[in-house]
Amino acid sequence: MNQKAQVVAAVYDKDIDAGRVVGRSLKSLREAVGYTQLQMAERLGIGQAAISKIEARGDVQISSLKKYVEALGASLRIEAAFNADSAVSTRLREELQLDEHSSRQLVLPIFSSDELTLEASKDLILSIHPQYSEKILAGKKTVELRRRFPLSTARGTKVYIYSTSPVRAIVGSAEISEIIKLPIKNIWARYSKCAFIKKNDFEEYFKGLSEGFALELMNAKTFETPINLEVLRERFNFTPPQSFIYAKQEMRRALMDEQTNISN
Repeated sequence: MNQKAQVVAAVYDKDIDAGRVVGRSLKSLREAVGYTQLQMAERLGIGQAAISKIEARGDVQISSLKKYVEALGASLRIEAAFNADSAVSTRLREELQLDEHSSRQLVLPIFSSDELTLEASKDLILSIHPQYSEKILAGKKTVELRRRFPLSTARGTKVYIYSTSPVRAIVGSAEISEIIKLPIKNIWARYSKCAFIKKNDFEEYFKGLSEGFALELMNAKTFETPINLEVLRERFNFTPPQSFIYAKQEMRRALMDEQTNISN
């Protein structure tokens, strides 16, 4: 069995406990990189016996696991994988507005030591009615309300504002300063004035829910030239989301370039 196969076998071996699975995987990875136990011990500043113990048992803290993996020249990622056909996977795809793909699993991150990778993929595109997008870009409306939104979204995340019909264009950007999840009545009491929404419209929007989300916004900027839907479709095969989507890498790069043509 080659080294790659040994790593895969260690990860998926169901005949032993989870700790030993981790230990065997670490050993296989170390051997694949070409380090001896003594070399790993020197890189980590610990004794060889400690390396042997880790690889024999594997029941280490995440912080220690992170150091071990980084000593190999890699970064640690821990993910949760949901079966693609499960009810949980279907609901999460809908709530997070994730693209469908051929994978048999929905994989979501739990932990990553690669901060740049995490931050680089999180720009959002929000669909917002023109009467509200105009007020956001004018600095008047500082809160956007949503029925569902991932609380894991990082503060400072860039959001690009797609102004819906009749404008049908990405008209500017803002940043998320805070995401608040509250009972519906508390959202109205706290944000009704800065959200610029009528009570009837508010109640209709949140109908059937007990809780909702308030996205506090900052640093709103207007594009000097809006990017209309026809251009977005032609360049990026873009379909306006009902609520929001994560910007794909090619589109995110282009939108970042477009910000050289925005007014403060």
